[in-house]
Amino acid sequence: MITMTRVAKTGLALAIATVSGQVLANGLAINEQSASGMGTAFAGRSSSAQDASTVFGNPAGLSKLDRTEISGGFAVVNADVDIHDANSSSAQGTNKGDMVPLASVPFGYMSTPITDDLHFGLGVYVPFGVISDYEKSFQGRYKGLYSKVQVVTIQPTLSYKINDRLSVGIGPTINKIDGKLTNKLATNGLLGTEGDTKLNIKGDDTAVGYNVGVLVDVTDATTWGLTYHSKVDYTLEGHTGVTNAPSALGLNGKYDAKLDITMPESVDTSITHKLDDQWTLYGGATWTRWSRLEKIAVENQGVPALGQALGFGTLTEQLQWKDTWSYAIGAAYQLNPQWVLRTGLALDAAPTTNEHRNVRIPVGNRKIFSLGAGWSPNDEITIDVAYSYLRENEAPINQPDSTLQPSYSAKYRNSAHGIGTQLTYRF
Repeated sequence: MITMTRVAKTGLALAIATVSGQVLANGLAINEQSASGMGTAFAGRSSSAQDASTVFGNPAGLSKLDRTEISGGFAVVNADVDIHDANSSSAQGTNKGDMVPLASVPFGYMSTPITDDLHFGLGVYVPFGVISDYEKSFQGRYKGLYSKVQVVTIQPTLSYKINDRLSVGIGPTINKIDGKLTNKLATNGLLGTEGDTKLNIKGDDTAVGYNVGVLVDVTDATTWGLTYHSKVDYTLEGHTGVTNAPSALGLNGKYDAKLDITMPESVDTSITHKLDDQWTLYGGATWTRWSRLEKIAVENQGVPALGQALGFGTLTEQLQWKDTWSYAIGAAYQLNPQWVLRTGLALDAAPTTNEHRNVRIPVGNRKIFSLGAGWSPNDEITIDVAYSYLRENEAPINQPDSTLQPSYSAKYRNSAHGIGTQLTYRF
């Protein structure tokens, strides 16, 4: 029965810890905050202030925008998951691999100059999010079945131009996180129970962080940028619901649950170099401190005495994630005054390892290739579009057997197509 409590704890905990890279980023993060940046695989995100989306990419970049502008759009991601060589100690079922629904990631920004040197910006975007929905007959359903988590961020921002070459910017982030996760336990026939136990977990919180950036025009042709996205401390509150558990255990019902978790900080740096009037080159790297996610612990309240004896009061999940670096290069070609063409390539390392990877985070190291274009029919309007193709290395999963969780092992091969579009209006 200890296994039941172990699995129950994964509900609220993993609902947050598995804000997985089922979109076009790895670990917890989503990259799709800008279609103009997506076209170069975000290679120049912290050094190229192309529009108001620089509120996220580098707050200091607002100093480059001389007019008031509004910019918004969304990205649509279609993921494909191939599950093969699946095996379980006793669970039977299917391995269709279609657990990632078509996902949409919206974003919106505005910027305006207050004085020649001081600029204000505002952004609303989704920095983290995932939805995975395995079929009910999934062979690994006792390790994970359904997850939906999203973080929505609002960021007011100020940028100040210190001199003609140096600008700084900072913006607090107000972050709302909420999630839902379901799980199954193999209790069919145990103590007269018909059907498996179902776990349903929900939780949410609002917390504050900040983004800060510096932008330097090293020469007239070369710009360097550095952006720091702070860690965000959450105290997630919600409930863990248990249904169809053996009645003799007295565990059916809802329990108040609390989880303290810290989303990691990251540092993004890039260089933008203008070769001539037509060609611009970009290069960048991002470091993320995923090692903050060593483990997560959920505190459940109101658990009956038997549940307390089984260790259901405070439950711990080991993650053992590691810090990662991602790299990107890109280029833009100004075809004519109306059209700019873009391309980029990124390498993105997974924070999880073969030892700790599970069905909720079946991600591996990945490569991303992007194409994009921007069309400006006049000085007031720009329409950006981008396409990205992602392909991961094979990611093995080997989750061990326990009393109510049959083992599950498989090999995942993930890929995804992403399309982004964005409209910018200046006045």
